Formats: sequence, structure tokens, C-alpha cells
Amino acid sequence: MPGSIDPLDLCNVQVPYYFRCPISLELMRDPVTVSTGQTYDRTSIESWAATGNTTCPVTRAPLSDFTLIPNHTLRRLIQDWCVANRAFGIERIPTPKQPAEPGMVRSLLNQASTVSNPFSVRHSALVRLKGLARESEKNRSVICSHEAREILMRILFSDVSSGSSELSQEALAVLVMFQLTESECTGIGSDSNRVVYLSELLFHSSIEVRVNSASLIETVLAGMRSSDLRAEICNVDEIFAGVTDILKNLSSYPRALRIGVRALFALCLLKQTRHKAVQAGAAETLIDRLTDLDKCDAERALATIELLCRIPSGCSAFASHALTVPLLVKTILRISDRATEYAAGALMALCSESEQSQKDAVSAGVLTQLLLLVQSDCTDRAKRKAQMLLKLLRDSWPEDSIGNSDDFACSEIVPF
Repeated sequence: MPGSIDPLDLCNVQVPYYFRCPISLELMRDPVTVSTGQTYDRTSIESWAATGNTTCPVTRAPLSDFTLIPNHTLRRLIQDWCVANRAFGIERIPTPKQPAEPGMVRSLLNQASTVSNPFSVRHSALVRLKGLARESEKNRSVICSHEAREILMRILFSDVSSGSSELSQEALAVLVMFQLTESECTGIGSDSNRVVYLSELLFHSSIEVRVNSASLIETVLAGMRSSDLRAEICNVDEIFAGVTDILKNLSSYPRALRIGVRALFALCLLKQTRHKAVQAGAAETLIDRLTDLDKCDAERALATIELLCRIPSGCSAFASHALTVPLLVKTILRISDRATEYAAGALMALCSESEQSQKDAVSAGVLTQLLLLVQSDCTDRAKRKAQMLLKLLRDSWPEDSIGNSDDFACSEIVPF
């Protein structure tokens, strides 16, 4: 085998062949030994097994089992080699955390779900499960394979009046780290008591509980196909108020902002209840928080703004905020193609309803932005919105620009 591996350079330093994974030929970061005695990098051998292979890649001998034993000695040698060559720019590989043992996970789930166990035992088991789930995707996969979601939902929605509210909240903290199936989402969304309970948690004294509740609500809404069930959830006024309050008052917590935006977007996808978001103050809050968001969250926020601008009360709420139009104009061509498209759509809706918004947009420099947009590599949908907006604002253009406006006329305009 050594003779079949060509030298590998890392930062112009030759890596010893026995430090390299026989599968990836890369420096091993988490070496593990299989039943044949061969050592591989954990991610490589797991990928090998996941594709249906049942033999050892090197020896081709059948693997009697897929137990992976950490090769601590080799990992330490690799770390020592990295340290010895750090002058050449090689960074020391970190000591990997070992994945959770299935037996331990089963034991923790059993302790947490056994009602006859003392509170402290159940609570401790949930806390340990939460810690394991946070450590790695591998741990979450191991936990999930033991029917953890069903167990956690049972604990979450148990009778909280019996003094198990802390257990419920810990179960919620673990549950939101997993993707739920459609049937599981339906099981939550179709039970009004469960929905009301989650809406109450949105106003809990604990920030983590509030954000976790919003996260689960977003997961349930996104995971259900039934528009009737989504409508029932969205008809709960407290949900809009709670999610909007998270965005409004927890802006110093990045996770709260991210979850709040995602949840509000999911709630506003249903047209018939968007007015509830407006009543809860979502319009003002979205504008106030727009500059605090990263790219992905800003895109969702702008998509939500465009959705709310499609109803009269939403248009009025955004138009009454002095920063709405300037921020939307500034967003064009600044964040991403998606963000540009949503901002142009929102401006189109606002300017169609309000002459003051038209004036504000022109004052904010929208004409230059739109002219640049129609000549850019942005999406066709964004360009169509820009052309429609240019046509709408034609009467508001400065006189010195009217003579050149014919180049941007559009005869094939489709409404967004």
C-alpha cells in the first residue's frame, strides 16, 4: 500500500503516507480503525459505508461490523507532526469529539421518558441530550435514530400543570434541533391545545424558551401541506404578537433575529391572515431591524415586506414609516439578486398606492438604481419589476432625464 500512494504536499511540506486516509488521500483528522485493522479518516469511511459498501476499502475483506474505534495514538502523532511543521503554515488538527454511543443515547431517552423517575433524573437526561445534540450532526443522527422526536414531543406536550414545565422546556430545546416529518408537523398543528401552548411560550420569561417556541412554530408551518391547518395556526393572534415581539425586543440576540424572521415569513405566506402581522406591528419592526440582518435573513425579511405590501393595511403601515422607501431603494443591487427583486416588488406596491411614496423614492435616488438594475445581470423577474416601476414613476422623473427614458421602455410587462 505505501508504494501506491504518491507524495502529498501540504503547504509545501510532504505528508507521511501513514498520516493519509487511504480513501481520500488527505491528512486524517479523526483516524478510526475498522474490524480488519485498517485505519481511515472517520468521515471517509462513514461515507464509504453509507453508499452501501460492506468491504474494507484496502483489503477488500468483508467488514464483520461497522464499529469505528478511534485511533488515538495515530491522531496524537498527526497532531505532533502538525505542531512540528507549524512554521510552514500547517495548523494543528483539533482533537475530535467522539460521537455519542447508541447505548448511552437509549439510556438517556429512557430516563427522560419514564414518568416514574424523579424530576432530577429526567431533567438531567434531557440536559445531557441537549448537549450531545449541539455537539455534532452525527450525534443528532444517532439521537434521532432512537425515536427521539416522538419521545420529546410526548414530554413537551405533557400536562405542564403537574409541575413538569421545566421538563417540557428542555424537551423543546432538544426537539428544535431536529427536522420533523410532515406527519409530526401535522400532529402538532392539528391539535389546538398544542398550538395554544406554543403561543403561550412565546411570552415566557426565558429568552431561549421564546425563541425555541418560535422555531418550532416555523418548522410546523413549513412542514405541513394542509393550508387549512396552517390557517388555523395563523389565526391565533398571540403567535403574530409573540413572534413580532421577539424581533422587536431581542435584536441583540442573533439567533432570536434569525428565528424571528423565519417564523414571520412562514406566517405571512398565508394571505388571509397577513393583516394580523400588520396589527402586531410587524411592518415597523421589519424596517427597524432590516439593517441588523445578515444576507439570508435580510432576503427573508424583504420577502416578508413584499408579501405584506400586497395588502392595503400593509402598504399603509410601510408607507407611514419614514425609513421604508429609502431603505428599500438602498437595498437594490446591494445584498443579492433575490433581495433586489423583493425590494423592487415592495417599492412597486408602495408607489402604486401612494404618490408620496413615489416622491420619496425619487428623492432617495431610485431612478439611478432602477436604470442600473435593468442593465445588470439580475433576474428577469427583478428587471420586469424595475421596468414597471420606471414606467410608474415616469411623471416624477427629473426633466433632464426624460429625454433619455425611451431606451428603458418595456412593452412586455408581466405583473409580479
